[in-house]
Amino acid sequence: MLDVHRTDNLPRGTICIEDIEIGMKRHLRKQVTDRDIELFAEVSTDHNPVHLDDDYAQDTIFEGRIAHGMLTAGLISAVIGEQLPGHGTVYLGQSLKFLAPVRPGDMVMAEVEVIEIDHAKRRVTMHTRCEVDGKNVLKGEAVVLAPSRKFD
Repeated sequence: MLDVHRTDNLPRGTICIEDIEIGMKRHLRKQVTDRDIELFAEVSTDHNPVHLDDDYAQDTIFEGRIAHGMLTAGLISAVIGEQLPGHGTVYLGQSLKFLAPVRPGDMVMAEVEVIEIDHAKRRVTMHTRCEVDGKNVLKGEAVVLAPSRKFD
């Protein structure tokens, strides 16, 4: 069944360290829904009213409800864990800078780009970013341990 909240996503799977190249990019698009925000609040136990209460959030600097920053960052994790490098990847580190809020209904494009490869250690460093309507809302850098055909 087609999920209307996820569009233009690239195939899932694995790209082994032996096949990764500098400049490779992968992305996904997902519309952030009220349900996503509610579920994230339940899983994370972060029930900050800026995410869940319209009246409260209206009186904040955001002038309305926003998604959890880590919900948005989780989309980066999805690209890394599902596409590049993909299945079998181990996250080693991630820096994040939140640049603008993501609101319910926003279509987020999460993208990763390979900037460095250490074949001996199987480490891949990537620029990470999320954007809404062409505007960056999150940026950072991830370091991961990529899968290898040598360990199949």
